Amino acid sequence: MGKINVLDEQLANQIAAGEVVERPSSVVKELVENAVDAGSTTIDVEVEEGGLTLIRVKDNGSGIDPEDIETAFQRHATSKLLSSKDLFRIASLGFRGEALPSIAAVARVECVTSPEESGLGRRLVMEGGTVKALEDVNTPQGTVMTVKDLFYNTPARLKYMKSIQTELGHISDYINRLALAHPGIAFTLSHNGNTLLRTQGTGDRLQVIAAVYGTGVAKSMLAVSGDHPDYELMGYISKPELTRSNRNSITVIVNGRYIRSFVLNQAIMQAYHTLLPINRFPVAVLEIGMHPGLVDVNVHPSKMEVRFSKEPELRTFIEQVLKEKLGAMVHIPGQTEAERSKPVYVQERISFHKPEPGFPAPSASEQSKRGSSQAEQRNSGMQGGREYSSSTVDRGRAWQPAAGYRDQQQEQPIPPDAAERLYKPSSTSGQSQAVQEAAAAWETASPVIRAGDGYPRSSGLENGMQPGSGTAPAYPSEPVDNGQNAAGNGTKAADKPEGSGFPELSWIGQLHGTYFVAQNEDGLYLIDQHAAHERINYEYYFRKFGEPESLSQSLLVPLTLEFTAGEAVLIRERLDAFREAGVELEPFGQNAFLVRAYPQWLPEGEEQPILEEMADWVLSEKKAVDLYKLREKAAILCSCKASIKANHRMSREEAEVLLARLAACEQPYTCPHGRPIVVHISTYQLEKMFKRVMS
Repeated sequence: MGKINVLDEQLANQIAAGEVVERPSSVVKELVENAVDAGSTTIDVEVEEGGLTLIRVKDNGSGIDPEDIETAFQRHATSKLLSSKDLFRIASLGFRGEALPSIAAVARVECVTSPEESGLGRRLVMEGGTVKALEDVNTPQGTVMTVKDLFYNTPARLKYMKSIQTELGHISDYINRLALAHPGIAFTLSHNGNTLLRTQGTGDRLQVIAAVYGTGVAKSMLAVSGDHPDYELMGYISKPELTRSNRNSITVIVNGRYIRSFVLNQAIMQAYHTLLPINRFPVAVLEIGMHPGLVDVNVHPSKMEVRFSKEPELRTFIEQVLKEKLGAMVHIPGQTEAERSKPVYVQERISFHKPEPGFPAPSASEQSKRGSSQAEQRNSGMQGGREYSSSTVDRGRAWQPAAGYRDQQQEQPIPPDAAERLYKPSSTSGQSQAVQEAAAAWETASPVIRAGDGYPRSSGLENGMQPGSGTAPAYPSEPVDNGQNAAGNGTKAADKPEGSGFPELSWIGQLHGTYFVAQNEDGLYLIDQHAAHERINYEYYFRKFGEPESLSQSLLVPLTLEFTAGEAVLIRERLDAFREAGVELEPFGQNAFLVRAYPQWLPEGEEQPILEEMADWVLSEKKAVDLYKLREKAAILCSCKASIKANHRMSREEAEVLLARLAACEQPYTCPHGRPIVVHISTYQLEKMFKRVMS
């Protein structure tokens, strides 16, 4: 007797369900695609408990003829293919004929359908692939598919389902993509009675983008279109300043079908070449039309992966169209044309700080003039050949060096107490001119690590005090030539924490406005000023994020963050993680959140981008959010945005403060991203380069 047996139909359907029905979103995908193929203009999707308890898809399409309703649930039954030739010109979303029998094999299914407006239709009920009821009913034109208790008879499959939020995220993501692919269909998605997505079905894809991603994203999109002998391209791409931390916001549609294609994603990224930061990705919704014979969609059961017969040509075409659009734009983020055309109003300001002796304070009207963008006004008080412009700014600064000061040479000797005064948050009254210049310039360069603001770690060095002492650090009154003073000015770097091993350096100068050049008896040192400042700020912010409760500030005008429906559900589940970091989020509408409070020490002007990147990171975490990682990630974001950049000219005093605070860091050798801060060229290497030593 033979050993090979033919499987019975029910068992074969359960096996096939393993390929077609991977999770609840697979059921939603198959049912909604059938509704689209039926010519529906309205599709309502209702799910409960992530789709495991209930999935209901209601449409107003052409329905199923009464005599075909049972046949539709048989394997390989379809109305979309008649012969093998049709495989080479597939224009529908579903064609395999395996979806309905596979779903019915692992769930309790009810189908109510009517192909006409008479109100007469049929109702079919199936459990585990077996027909339980078949009867005539009164129902409007269209189809209502109800799937309950998914995987109730396959407990092994049910065991490996993810959380409700994860499963709902997959469902929401696919409905969002399908809505973007078919803007002429009005989609509604609800979960446990809450509406997550609603589109109008007007055919305007930009309206769908606003419904999915928010109005802020929709306003930052650029319309693109292009023609090719074989292809037609249309859709929207984001401006370079609007980015995401992953590729999830890139949607590619081919003949109405959402697909995943690494090649086409690479074409999109190549079009943005040099316009996006590393590891940042655009928002894009692109629809590609082509002859069905140029694409093979029959390569995977889920029909999400396709093959193109002219893939290199398609990639080049997409890249060229997007490059032309981006190349025609002026990439200056921040202001719109309307905002640039508005008149500028300058508010009169009054300074309540005493000027330096012998240096007359300007009047309020003069301050207002100098704070505007009009021609430079010169103050009548000039000292030491350096020009000062007055402006009232945050943090109580009364005086600020003129723009050209950074490029001027230091002509006057630096007083011995200059470095000491830089560490003290005392009044500017009575200080020397050089100290005021350095302090003001440092405050301009660094909104966080500024004179008198304390070190970015609890090392006892706050406000310039030595560890364990209550007095200011001592500095030699006379210049010493031991290689440890700063450029021979008699100042010394602040004490370093034990174990850091950071060398005591004598500052020489600055290279290309980007690298400090310093020396000691061991040789030459190059310090990346941006990386150094990042490390200082990182340790500062990391400590601050550990004590957010007492340092959060409430906002009179809250910020607004917008997300997709699936993302909003996940954010609601993780509000405590934001609260631990000092950020108070409040749900506002369906997919938006109001930022009611955030830490007061976030870099000024960078609050919203930092909060958006924090939210992106929280969403990217598949499991529960690790608060330590969130704290670290937030500190890295803040430190990068608050740090001085390359090509930033600094005075010797500013450099000395930066080096002293770098030496006070716990780990002063790499930035938070792992890049080196200090490069050392030994004296031996230098002597060997100049042939002073031959071995």
